[in-house]
Amino acid sequence: MKTSLNHIDITLVVIRVVLAAVIFAHGAQRLFGWCDGDRFDGTMAYFTDSVGLPYFFALLIILAESVGMILFALGFLTRVWSLAVILIMLGAIAQEHGQFGFFMNWSGSQGGEGLEFHVLALTLGIFQLVHGGGAYSLDYVAVHALNASKKKASLV
Repeated sequence: MKTSLNHIDITLVVIRVVLAAVIFAHGAQRLFGWCDGDRFDGTMAYFTDSVGLPYFFALLIILAESVGMILFALGFLTRVWSLAVILIMLGAIAQEHGQFGFFMNWSGSQGGEGLEFHVLALTLGIFQLVHGGGAYSLDYVAVHALNASKKKASLV
């Protein structure tokens, strides 16, 4: 039983880190302009002017995809960041990518990118939301430290 639990925890950390890295790459494009991204000002203009999002929600998306994914990779507030990924992917499908069908635009023949990437990220986000960060996360460390301090306080 110990071995299978360890495999689950390893699976959770691998999924969390890979998903965080992929989403962070998009966040870095949006925030810093990495890899020909629009940078913060361009992304905010797109989200507020083209998509019609309020400034506050656009800011939350940029911060969740960048700073949030660093915390997600570390397993800090895993379920919060999982929910953020889920909501961002649902929003991207509803606002932009759902209209172009399932497949990515590999040949350049579609008017935009399909939703296959978003379905994968959404599924991994749901998996993390359900299972949490696992034993290799800051969430796990924090919960065990809190429980240890409660036990210590009850002995006094």
